[in-house]
Amino acid sequence: MFTLAWTPEAKAAYSELKAKAEAGLAARRKKSKSKSTKSEGLFKQVHKTLTLLASNPKHPGLQTHEYRSLPHPYDPKQKVFEAYAQNKTPGAYRVFWCYGPGKRQMTVIAITPHP
Repeated sequence: MFTLAWTPEAKAAYSELKAKAEAGLAARRKKSKSKSTKSEGLFKQVHKTLTLLASNPKHPGLQTHEYRSLPHPYDPKQKVFEAYAQNKTPGAYRVFWCYGPGKRQMTVIAITPHP
């Protein structure tokens, strides 16, 4: 198991997704609707991705691979990775991460729609 560290940008993106999902849930409950909103579904997918990353970064569902366009925040010689939160959808969300700063830690660099 890894513990997650966050860049300020990643934490802000996660908090924004969570807030939108909670607002969607509140509106849905107020209208007595049972179908989840898109914001709820997106947050659920991103949260699941982060949970899988922390437990097994090589999980096949994450389709983790190296991503070369972002610099490593701690050591420029180290690799940055991309994991899929969504697939086969326009603007699919991705989680960018790296190992570090400590042992058994990984840092979430960004949570964003596919560039």
